[in-house]
Amino acid sequence: MSKQLENATNLYLRGIRDGQIKEVHDHYMGDSYTQHSTGVPDEKEGFEAFFVDFFKRNPKREITIVRSFEDGPFVFVHVHQKLNDGEAEWVTADIFRSDDEGRIVEHWDVIDAYPKEIGEKDPIYGEVSLTDLDRTEENKKIVRRFFVDVLQNKEWDQFEKYVSDDLIQHNQEIAQGGPSFKQYLLENDASADFVFKVIGQGNLVVAYSKMWIANQDYAIMQLFRLEDGKIVEHWDNKEVMPKKSELTNLGKF
Repeated sequence: MSKQLENATNLYLRGIRDGQIKEVHDHYMGDSYTQHSTGVPDEKEGFEAFFVDFFKRNPKREITIVRSFEDGPFVFVHVHQKLNDGEAEWVTADIFRSDDEGRIVEHWDVIDAYPKEIGEKDPIYGEVSLTDLDRTEENKKIVRRFFVDVLQNKEWDQFEKYVSDDLIQHNQEIAQGGPSFKQYLLENDASADFVFKVIGQGNLVVAYSKMWIANQDYAIMQLFRLEDGKIVEHWDNKEVMPKKSELTNLGKF
């Protein structure tokens, strides 16, 4: 495990799960900490202030890092949070940026509710192996082109070029298969305003973007698994874009 992946993991498990804020500050974060999470103030002091209150409200915290990968200084973690014996449950998709020493200096996330009733596929769980490490850059390019051609330029006849008919779907609002994904996007007039960041490792690629879906602006983090040049599995988290007047930091991006 690299230093940045170890530090991101410890920030979650030792910090948010176990409440060891000083340990996080001293060992896992860099000198500064730029925050983009909704409602969390900037810098180390903001992190501490938010989570001290979070710990009081949520004394019982079960946190599972379901999967993670890294791409240069960036780390992605996909997390299930179960609070107060299931009183609240969340799926969190996080991107961390590290400094040259592997310490965490910036954080983005999109948090979505873990549903009470699960459809055919769980929104986060499922066996996924990290493969095709030699195809990382190629797979990132495929995802970028999917966003440009289909979700920005609305070339819907190109959809099948990028997405498998047998797509495994984890979004609880969408049926299985590529055609159902396409239908959902069309019916909700979905489009990508801009793609902020694409990171990946091997067959797993994450795209963090601002999208227009069903007459609403969202920050959306989507995880794709690729195989033989096509998207074969899809997870996503989305949050309504907060108003500027409500921001406690630099915003989602």
